[in-house]
Amino acid sequence: MKAIKFRLIVMNFLIFAVWGAYLCSLGIYLGRIGMGANIGKFFAIQGIVSLFMPALMGIVADRWIPAQKLLGICHFLAAVFMALAGYMGMKYGTAVSFGQLFPFYAISVAFFMPTIALGNSVSYNALNQAGLDTVKAFPPIRVFGTIGFILSMWIVNFTGYKNGYEQLFVSAAWGIILAIYSFTLPDCPVNKNVESKSFVDTFGLRAFSLFKDAKMCVFFIFSFLLGMCLQVTNGFATPFLDAFGQSPEYANAFAVKNNVFLSSISQVSETLCILLIPFFLKKFGIKKVMLIAFVAWALRFFFLGAGSPTGFGLVLFILSMIVYGVAFDFFNISGSLFVDQNTDEKIRSSAQGVFMMMTNGLGATIGSFCAQAVVNHFTLGKTNFDELMAGWSSAWYVFAAFALVVGILFAILFKYKHVPEKA
Repeated sequence: MKAIKFRLIVMNFLIFAVWGAYLCSLGIYLGRIGMGANIGKFFAIQGIVSLFMPALMGIVADRWIPAQKLLGICHFLAAVFMALAGYMGMKYGTAVSFGQLFPFYAISVAFFMPTIALGNSVSYNALNQAGLDTVKAFPPIRVFGTIGFILSMWIVNFTGYKNGYEQLFVSAAWGIILAIYSFTLPDCPVNKNVESKSFVDTFGLRAFSLFKDAKMCVFFIFSFLLGMCLQVTNGFATPFLDAFGQSPEYANAFAVKNNVFLSSISQVSETLCILLIPFFLKKFGIKKVMLIAFVAWALRFFFLGAGSPTGFGLVLFILSMIVYGVAFDFFNISGSLFVDQNTDEKIRSSAQGVFMMMTNGLGATIGSFCAQAVVNHFTLGKTNFDELMAGWSSAWYVFAAFALVVGILFAILFKYKHVPEKA
């Protein structure tokens, strides 16, 4: 049993190490090669492919290719195309064009995004084969995914790869290792003789009937709105911190030179805040927990807008990283649990798919484009350092106001009465 847990820990560690190598530092590289105005597109593509690739790969894993082998194939292809993106960056330097870099990156992301769900399937299958309770056994294993993400962030930070195309090669290297490792994992079953299903059932579209329920409809709409916040700081926090390097006053500050390391505090906080969710859900219920998430997102953005790399401003930056754990976990994980508890078991998996589509698909995609528009409006063309940073602050305040206003509307429109569980 210990052996299989360790093997799954390694798998989860590697899956998220692939992602951590570039997710929070790509914006720095894009800004330095003159693609700062396109950061939103690079992050929006993750949401776009999340609308259909996980479902398609899930069908393939169920019917034709065992999940652990498909996991390996996807990571191999993702690594190859990410390496090609890195090669374009290496070959053309700061002259690399959007058309040379983005297509390879987009294809890589398209093959990576389904692997999170595939990794979960491999884990659940292996734990069930070992006779273990997945509810108890999986969360401690999944935590090592976040640890892999953090370690990968630290590697690109302290090597300086966060500033260039090298981070893409780091991601590709992790991916190749995982691709090979995946083929050694316990075999997952496939059902080639599965009975024919309608298009609606095959793609889980029956779960959209949940929108007929007023409570669930409001919940999904606000999940979409909150999902718009997800990629804002992933895409723009480190380029914002990097911009402080234009001033001699801040150029050598630890928070500027190690901005990806500073951002990793967010993932550490995320890991710790997972432990708070059971207590808060039982004590306060989903509505108050989601409201806490809205407030946390508003504070996350406000602290970034008000902060600076030194003195009390640095304290605000650190606070922004800490509240991220509450903002992310109290929304994503608590929302997923709410969906699980308030849907019929026949469409429960599909309902989770709808939740993911509204948040990480539509929400993150539209949020990335909108965030780019806001940042461009306040920062493009600002050559004076003080004006540039004032523009960045204004952008963060807009994001904070958005989260706060949506939170207030959620408090008014989401009708839910919580009954605390008795001890």
